[in-house]
Amino acid sequence: MKALLAMDEQHRAAAALIFAADGPLSLDRLCQFFECPRADLRPVIAQLKELYPANQGGFYLAEVAGGYQFRTDPDLAFWLSKLSRGRPFRFSQAALETLAMIAYRQPVTRGEIEYLRGVDSGGVLKTLLDKGFLRILGKKDVPGRPLMYGTSKYFLEFFGLKDLGDLPTLREFAALEPEVEGGVQSELIANQVEPTT
Repeated sequence: MKALLAMDEQHRAAAALIFAADGPLSLDRLCQFFECPRADLRPVIAQLKELYPANQGGFYLAEVAGGYQFRTDPDLAFWLSKLSRGRPFRFSQAALETLAMIAYRQPVTRGEIEYLRGVDSGGVLKTLLDKGFLRILGKKDVPGRPLMYGTSKYFLEFFGLKDLGDLPTLREFAALEPEVEGGVQSELIANQVEPTT
């Protein structure tokens, strides 16, 4: 591919590459395709973000998992679910707890997770590994050399995060707690559902 493409063609080519990629496409990878420095592609990406903003055309250009990816607007999930014949993956409470512990404490061993949760977590870890949310980071340098777990790029992609720094802090969780409880209560009242304890 020529190193110097016309600006319009470069925009079109960058959009096509991002669209066709099977996952988020990093700026470094795009630079390899165009054989140019990062500084040359940053304005192209910025303009593509302006051309494909969220909540306007059904999809938008998102920066996620260290790269760029076209994503559908979340408010159109109802319509998109009509395309899917299979059931979407649903997290169990145990899977969410385990995934949150790993995301915030990584690298972490199975023993550390089980100590925090108070229950066996082998099955949950296997499921999260099989679904691609976790990866093995190596072995801890202690007796028994247990495996250390961390989140994968797919974890970032699935949750729409640029990197782990985008995770909410504990302070942000504390600020949301009254809103979440009130929101759940008002939703239960609106739907006339009895809360379970």
